[in-house]
Amino acid sequence: MWMILSVHCWAAEKNNDEKLPQTVEQDEVTQQETEESETKIWRLLEMTEREKMLSGERYDPTDKELEQLRLNARKLTRKYNLTDEDQPEEQAQILQKLLPTTEELPYLQAPVYFDYGCNTFFGKFSSANFNFTCLDVCEIHIGDNVMIGPNVTLATPMHPLLPEERNIRKREDGSFYNLEYAKPITIKDNCWLASNVVVCGGVTIGEGCVIGAGSVVTRDIPPYSLAAGNPCRVIRKITEKDHMPDGIEKN
Repeated sequence: MWMILSVHCWAAEKNNDEKLPQTVEQDEVTQQETEESETKIWRLLEMTEREKMLSGERYDPTDKELEQLRLNARKLTRKYNLTDEDQPEEQAQILQKLLPTTEELPYLQAPVYFDYGCNTFFGKFSSANFNFTCLDVCEIHIGDNVMIGPNVTLATPMHPLLPEERNIRKREDGSFYNLEYAKPITIKDNCWLASNVVVCGGVTIGEGCVIGAGSVVTRDIPPYSLAAGNPCRVIRKITEKDHMPDGIEKN
């Protein structure tokens, strides 16, 4: 009997010894996660709503600074949309204010719509056709030689799936607010987005892609892809075989 108890005790001690390193490791991971969570909370408390918005954190869009930035963008887009094509100097002056981060201004066929404008970056020789809608809550980067067809929407805003987390709320002072977040969009050089394309937040479209009309792009598209559909899927690679017939100039 004594020997049986000894064996059981020895086995239990051995089993505990084997589990101990794993338990210590789990405790260290838990402690690290707690410290990271606390650090993030303190960092968020120090951030402005604009900084939260641009970093992809949940933010309050009723913040006064953000309301003023949106109002400024609305006024500039309305002013731009009232100009005629034979007023290029006036259009350029408006775009310089609407897109202050863009050095070489794109050609934008009015009407256009921006949430902020200042969060959108265009490369060289890019253009957009009628009804270009750019919800640039997070940054939108559009490369060189990007062609954007009519009725295209680039939408960075995201909302929680649960209604109680996304619904409008009421403050003690009677004012209303809600919380949302956003993910950036990147469109690399030499892309063509055909008419009625919607690009969702968090998406990167690789260089040289063609996105078919009416597509809803919800995930990254690899470079030199012909892609279409809702949700948008890669149909095939774009290759040298896609050259236009002889006699048509190639860039």
